[in-house]
Amino acid sequence: MGKIVMEAASKHLAPTVIEDVALSDRAMQEEIFGPILPVMEFEDLDQAIETVNLYPKPLSLYFFSNNKKRQKKVIGEIQFGGGCINDTVAYFINPYLPFGGIGSSGLGDYHGKASFEAFSHKKSVLKKSTWLDIPLRYPPYRGKLNLVRKVMKWS
Repeated sequence: MGKIVMEAASKHLAPTVIEDVALSDRAMQEEIFGPILPVMEFEDLDQAIETVNLYPKPLSLYFFSNNKKRQKKVIGEIQFGGGCINDTVAYFINPYLPFGGIGSSGLGDYHGKASFEAFSHKKSVLKKSTWLDIPLRYPPYRGKLNLVRKVMKWS
C-alpha cells in the first residue's frame, strides 16, 4: 500500500496513489477528501460495478473508456451524484450542470439555476374563499357517496 505524506507545517497533502487496495483497507472505509486515489483491479466490468454497488451511492464517478456500450452500462447500473466519462471533475466546473450528491453523499444540486432552486424555498399555498363551503366535503359521509358519484360523472 502507498504511503500518504502530509507536511504539517505547510498543511500540504501530496497527491498520492495507493496501489493494491483491498476493500477492508482503511482508505476504503471512509469517504476520501483530498488528493488520494486508491487503485483496485478487477477481472471484468460487472465485478467492478457489483463492488461499487455494495456501498452507499458515491458523490462522483469517473469512468475511462471509449467503448460506448460500457459507458452506457456504467451510467445505467451505478447511482452517483455526478460524473465524467474520460475526465475528472470537469462537470464540477461547468455552471450548466448541477453538482450534488445522492443518498449519504449529500442531497440536492447546485450550480447555476440548480443553485437557485436548491437554496430557494417553494412555498405551496392553496387559497380558498369562505363564502361557498359545500357540506358534502365533511363527515359524516353516509348518504353522500351517490351524490359525489353523480357530480363526478358530470365533470
